[in-house]
Amino acid sequence: MSGVLHAQKTITLIIPFPPGGSTDIVGRIAADGLAKELGQPVVVDNRGGAGGAIGAKAIADAAPDGYTLGVATVSTHVVNPVVVPLMRGAPLGYDALKDFTYITQIAAVPNVVSIHPSVPARNMAEFISYAKNNPGKLNFGTPGNGSLGHLIGETFKSAAKVDMVHVPYKGAGPALNDTLAGQVQVLFDNLPSSLPHIQSGKLRALAVASDKRVAALPDVPTFAEAGLPQVNDPSWFGLIGPARLPPALASRVGDALARAVRQPEAASRLAAVAATPIANTPDQFREVVAASIEASRRIANENRLKFD
Repeated sequence: MSGVLHAQKTITLIIPFPPGGSTDIVGRIAADGLAKELGQPVVVDNRGGAGGAIGAKAIADAAPDGYTLGVATVSTHVVNPVVVPLMRGAPLGYDALKDFTYITQIAAVPNVVSIHPSVPARNMAEFISYAKNNPGKLNFGTPGNGSLGHLIGETFKSAAKVDMVHVPYKGAGPALNDTLAGQVQVLFDNLPSSLPHIQSGKLRALAVASDKRVAALPDVPTFAEAGLPQVNDPSWFGLIGPARLPPALASRVGDALARAVRQPEAASRLAAVAATPIANTPDQFREVVAASIEASRRIANENRLKFD
C-alpha cells in the first residue's frame, strides 16, 4: 500500500467524545486543517461513551487504509488502560500501544489545581503547608473515581506528601459547581473550564500543568516551578490510526497536520481554548503514551486506588 490518499474519497476522523468538549473542539480544528492541507474532505464522527473507550475501539477496528483516523486523549490511551483492568475485571477491548498507529500529538491543554478562596493560602507553598497542618480536612473534587482528575489528585498527594479526601462526582461540571460553592475546597480540572472562574476570582489557581506559564494566567506558576514536576503533565490530544497503517500514509497525514496547526487560523482557534500545538514525531508520541501509562499505573498501585 502506498502513501496515496485519493482526493475524491472522504476521510473520517473519529472523536471518542460527544460534541462540545475540549476533545471535540481540538479534533474539529485538526479535521479542518487536514482537509485544507490534503485537499480532500474530512468528516468528524463523534463516538462518545465509556470514557472514550467506544470511540477508541472503533478506531482500532477500522481498516488501515488511511480513510479512518481518530483522536487519542489521556483518557482513552492512559487512564482507561490503567483504570479499566482495576474495575471489577472489566476488559478494555483494545491495547493502547499495540492496536494503534501513532501519527502525531495535535495539541496540549494545561491542567490546573484551584482552591476555593476560603482556603487560607495564596500560593502553592502556603497551600501545602496548610494541608500538612490539617491532614484529612481538605476535600478535592474530580469528575469521578478513576478519572484523569482523580489520578492527578493522587499524584499531587504523593508528590506533595499531603493527606486530602477525594470526593468523586459524575462529571467535571458538578465538581466545578461544588468547588465554586465551597462544598469542596480543591479542584483538579482542565484549564478551559476553570479559567473563567479563576479570572473572576471565584477560584484561586495555584499551579498549571504545562511546559510554560499560561498567557491568560501569567502569575500562576507551573507545577514544575512550584517544585512538583511529577504533576506537570498537561492533557493532550493526538492523531492516530488503526495498527498497521502504512508508514508512508501516516507520514503524509502527520506532515499535513503539522503544517495545519501552525497556520494562523488554526493557531488562533487553539489559543482560544488554551491549547498549544505540538506536532511531534510518531516515536515521540508513542513514548509519551507509554511513559504516562507506566507513571499512572504506579500511582494507582502505590495509592491502592479503588475505581468503583
